[in-house]
Parts: sequence; structure tokens; C-alpha cells
Amino acid sequence: MSAEIREWHHIDAARFRAEILPLQQPAVLRAVAEHWPAVRAGHAGAAEMAAYLRAMDVGASAETMYGPPGIEGHFFYRDDLLGVNFERRAARIVDSIEQLLRLRDEPAPPAIYVGSAPLPRALPAFTQQNAIGVLDAAVMPRIWIGNRVTVQTHFDISDNLACVVHGRRRFTLFPPDELPNMYVGPLDFTLAGQPVSLVKLANPDLGKYPLFAKALARAQSAELGPGDALYIPYMWWHHVESRDTFNVLVNYWWDDARPWNGSPLEALVHGILAVRDLPPERRELWRSVFDHYVFHADESKLAHLTQRQRGILGESSPSLAAFIKDWLMRALGRR
Repeated sequence: MSAEIREWHHIDAARFRAEILPLQQPAVLRAVAEHWPAVRAGHAGAAEMAAYLRAMDVGASAETMYGPPGIEGHFFYRDDLLGVNFERRAARIVDSIEQLLRLRDEPAPPAIYVGSAPLPRALPAFTQQNAIGVLDAAVMPRIWIGNRVTVQTHFDISDNLACVVHGRRRFTLFPPDELPNMYVGPLDFTLAGQPVSLVKLANPDLGKYPLFAKALARAQSAELGPGDALYIPYMWWHHVESRDTFNVLVNYWWDDARPWNGSPLEALVHGILAVRDLPPERRELWRSVFDHYVFHADESKLAHLTQRQRGILGESSPSLAAFIKDWLMRALGRR
């Protein structure tokens, strides 16, 4: 039995910044989007929710995931991990909504999931009518529409606020430091961008994945209804189950890191290439170098160099980032 994620009520932007974000812990924000016209439309039923969205249609398409009835809504790998049990194709959002409505009474429907469509492009009027209020208005909302589907446990390299608009969703979260117990799949061949756990949460095979029991002991979960939101901190593992025949969610990803610095995941992959297979004694030497320049970097380690002499060790900036990326591209191109 997982612990319940802490709930918060009557949250505004000031409380969110001052009381929730500093904790870097998952947080359920009850009824934070209850005032949205979209949520009120959804309270009247799936047909009314669909009509609300349909009225805003501008003909936009979005990447949509389709799975056969046999996967029972769980998007995942094939048994050999060399393929997936679903397909992706672009489809008009309004067409997907109509298809989902037609499938509502099917006992074993195919799985359909419109994923991560940027709302300002896909349904611009939605963005104008439904503002979350607790985040900076510049953070872009994205919409997710589907039937009873399961999103496998994964992490995002950003903070995330997920707002349920229609239907119910169950979230199960694990702390980032549970990585050794999550049995992560391929880094370069993922289901939807980020690495995922290979353990199916509904029926975990602890014989095959015994360390996952340690992760389960630290799991936190919550069920959200329309108007509720969940704050998912940076790199927290999360598993998401959509529990109704028609579900709508809007989420916001944001990252306070400098946008020009690039992806830590890409740096990890380069580290695997260049460092992982060194002889153990050399690998330990490079661990100390990484500690010196990356993980325990501070001004004292560079005091013997002037600002002009520091080169790639200088203060981060868009121009320095461009120089480093160009340096890396040229270096990789020589190998």
C-alpha cells in the first residue's frame, strides 16, 4: 500500500512558490482548476466536454498513440524490447475526440491517446479561457486526451503540474533516488521520449525485478478528479492511469535551468560512451575530475585563472554555450 501524496487546498501563486516548490515533494492541489470553464463543461458529461473542445477546433493535428484492444490500454514495449505495442501517427484532434466518443460503450476498445499537444496552437481559445493562475503565464500548457490508458512509469527533466479536466486519473510516484530499483529500459529507445521502468505496476513481477519491492515501499499515490492538479517535482518517477472512457488533462512543464545549457540526459549518454568502459582505476580518476569540475564546482577552484583565461570554465552564457557545443561537434566529428 503506497502512502497518500500530501494534499493542499486554497492554493494561489504566492503559496505555491513559497510553501510547495521549496519542498520538492509531490503535492495534490485540490480544486485548483475548479473555476475553469472547461472543468465546468466536463461536469455535465463526456458529450458536453467533447462539445466544449470541438467548438474551439482550428483543424490542428497532434501525435496520437493507437494500441490494439489486446494491450488493455497499457502502452509498453514488445516482449523483446525491440519494438512497442502501439503505433504513433498524426491525427486531427477533433477526429480523435469523435472516435473516442464512439468507442465509449465498447467493452474492449482500442487504446487512443492524444499526447502533449501545445494548447496555444491546438486549441488557442482554451488557453485564453482556462488559466491555472499558480504558474507564470509564460509556461505553455499542453493537452492530453484519451480513453482508459496507462502511461508507464517514467521521469521528466522538468517540473510538472498536471491538471485533470475530465475523468479521473491515478498517479503513483517514486523518488528520483529509487533509480537503482526501477529496472530502467533502453535509454535510446523509449516509449515517448524519457526512459521508463520495465516493471508493470498493476502486477509487478518481483521474481524478475526483486529490487522493485524497495521502490514500492516508498511509493506515493493519489487519485485526482476534475479540477484537481498534481505537482510532480523534477525527475520524480510517475505512473499514470486514466480511469474513464473519456479523459482530458492539461499539463505544464517548466525548468528553471538556463535554456542554453542543453540536456543532462545527453551528457549522460556521452559519459557512457567516453567513461563507462575505462579500466576501473582510470574511471575512478575521472570520477574525481567530474567531482572537481561538475558536481563540486565553485569559484575557489578557478581563483588562479582570470575571467578571460577560463575558457569553457567561464560563467555560463548563450555565447559560451554555443562555443562549447561547436567545440564538441568538431571533436566528435574527428572520431
